Amino acid sequence: MLRLSKKADYGLIAMKHLALRKHSSSAREIAEQYDIPVELMAKVLQRLVRKGLLVSQQGTRGGYALARSPGAISIADVIQAIDGPVTMTACSVSDEECDQYSKCNVRDPLWRIKERIVTALSTCTIAEMAADTADADLGVARPVTVHVRH
Repeated sequence: MLRLSKKADYGLIAMKHLALRKHSSSAREIAEQYDIPVELMAKVLQRLVRKGLLVSQQGTRGGYALARSPGAISIADVIQAIDGPVTMTACSVSDEECDQYSKCNVRDPLWRIKERIVTALSTCTIAEMAADTADADLGVARPVTVHVRH
C-alpha cells in the first residue's frame, strides 16, 4: 500500500494552511487549528525550512511563511522534503545486496510505476490544494475534465 507518513500529511496540512493566509503563522497556531501536537508540527515546519519550502521569521509577528508562491511548490516537493525519495520497493537502484536483485522480475516495472506516481505528485501544487478549499468554501463546483480514449 502506498501511504503518506503522518509527518508528510502534517507538512501538507501546514503548507495548505500557509497558502490560504496572507500572513505568517506560528507552529502553535497551525498545530492547534488542526489538533496536531505542537512539538511534532514544529519539527515538520523546521524540516520544510531546511529544504527551502518555508521561511521562518523571528519576533512577535514571526512565524512561518511559504518560501515561494503556492503554484511553484508541488505535493512531491513537500512529501520528499519530509520523507525523502518516494520508494515502492525495499531495494534501490543500486542495491545489489538483495538476494533477488538479479532474478527479480517486478523491480523494473515497479520503478516505472513509482516514476509515474512522482510525476503525478509533481504536477499537483499547493495552490491547487488551496483552490479546492477556496471553491468549497464559496460553494463553487469545480469543473471535471474527462478524457475519453478512442
